[in-house]
Amino acid sequence: MIQPVAVIGAGPFGLSTAAHLRARGIPVRVFGEPMVSWRDHMPEGMLLKSTPAASNIDAPQRGHTLVDYCDAAGIPRLVTDEDIIPIETFLAYGEWFQQKLVPELERVRVVSVDRRQSGGFELKLDSGELFAARAVVVATGLSGLAHVPHELSGAAPDGPAPTGPVSHSSQHHDLTRFSGKDLLVVGAGQSALETAALAAEAGARVRVVSRGRGQVAFGAPPWRQPRLRPESPFGRAWSLWALSYYPHPYRFLPAQTRHYLVRRVLGPLGAWWLKNRFEGNVGVREVSRVVRASAPDGSLALTVQTHAGRMEELTADHLIAATGYRVDIAAMDFLGHELRTELAASRGAPRLGAGYVSSVPGLYFTGLPAAASYGPVMRFVCGTDFASPRLAKHLAAAHG
Repeated sequence: MIQPVAVIGAGPFGLSTAAHLRARGIPVRVFGEPMVSWRDHMPEGMLLKSTPAASNIDAPQRGHTLVDYCDAAGIPRLVTDEDIIPIETFLAYGEWFQQKLVPELERVRVVSVDRRQSGGFELKLDSGELFAARAVVVATGLSGLAHVPHELSGAAPDGPAPTGPVSHSSQHHDLTRFSGKDLLVVGAGQSALETAALAAEAGARVRVVSRGRGQVAFGAPPWRQPRLRPESPFGRAWSLWALSYYPHPYRFLPAQTRHYLVRRVLGPLGAWWLKNRFEGNVGVREVSRVVRASAPDGSLALTVQTHAGRMEELTADHLIAATGYRVDIAAMDFLGHELRTELAASRGAPRLGAGYVSSVPGLYFTGLPAAASYGPVMRFVCGTDFASPRLAKHLAAAHG
């Protein structure tokens, strides 16, 4: 009997990869709740920063774009760069994509993955089932990768928690709990700025703490984009065009350059449509650095250094760290210890070769964990357009 390929994760990258493998006639078992990170770890009322063109989940055949979903659901088409996508619409699109192309999805959790002496991998499910797979694709998205800087962790020795003094932005679906509260949000990216705006609209008194000068900024609206530069899913710029459509050579860049570009390209910037909702409703405190957070009496105190070099203390009822995600193989505890130690890594991220394969033959990574090897486009849904067909082609050739 031919062993199947296991795809772990049912977000955009997992579903897209599974669809491409199925189209090649490769037996696949796909595990996870569809779109779970988007459903459980994004705030209610969120709007996608990405444009409709950058929000399509890649499929091996026509008829499965966001516009196709809108037509099937009988709702207005989302087509232009000025059309803004509600999170609820994108969730429904992902679930529709899954039902159409990955109907055999198994809503169970993979507990462990280990190598088999006879080749391939052994997986254990939370149902207790053990089974063998000839290859494994890790597409777990943001799960377990939320990053809270050590400067803030002193106020949360047991880890960030919604009910504690410090939490991570991914831990909040309902921000109405902060109505009437004083809230600090640390960060300057879309997650920080939109979380702050939504909390303010829910009745919280919010201040964004931004490290550096002039760090809170918003993108230009579509009608103000430069016209003499190539178009990409993220805007008009030569760098964005190259990184979006030609990620092939990215993995050959020096490690320091790759990691720098992942952090800086498409870095902290609010969506153009958020500016009017943010300004006048949310306070901004720009600081030189965040020194530490503490909660000696249960309330939150944040010590910062000003640009003048003075130490100041900001107090609040709660602090949300909108400080993004950090890929770390060590945090992927469903991978067996020996497997994790065997993986070649660069600053915690798996080092990937052609076709998204890791240093362990048969073990593939896609989505955010692949960004250090294939560039910033892997942080976004439109990265499925590049990753999924190439991963499926490589896997079919090596393990078909």
